[in-house]
Amino acid sequence: MAGKFVISKGKDGKDYFVLKAGNGEVIMQSQGYSSRSGCDNGIDSVRKNAKDESNFEKKTAKDGRFYWGLNASNGQQIGKSQMYKSESGRNNGIKSVMKNAADAKVVEE
Repeated sequence: MAGKFVISKGKDGKDYFVLKAGNGEVIMQSQGYSSRSGCDNGIDSVRKNAKDESNFEKKTAKDGRFYWGLNASNGQQIGKSQMYKSESGRNNGIKSVMKNAADAKVVEE
C-alpha cells in the first residue's frame, strides 16, 4: 500500500498535512498554512526535498528522544517527525519519508 498526504483543517483555521506510510502510520506533520494553496505548495516541497537525505535535520530532544525536521532549500522547515525512542527509529522514519513522499496521493479529511 502506498503512502498518502492527508490534508485537514486545524482548530486554528489553518490547513495542515500529514504524510502517512502505507500502513497508515503518521511519519511527518506539517506546519500550519493560511491557505489550501500554501498547503499544496508545502506538499510539493516535501516531494522535492525528501529526495535528499541532507535536507533532514536530525535532532535530539531534552528528554533524550530523537526526531527530525525536513528543510526546504531556503532552510525553512517544511515538516517534522514524531518522537522516537532510538536513533535507528528516527533514521527509519527519514527513510520512510524518502520512500513514500514522491508517489503519495493527496486526500482531504
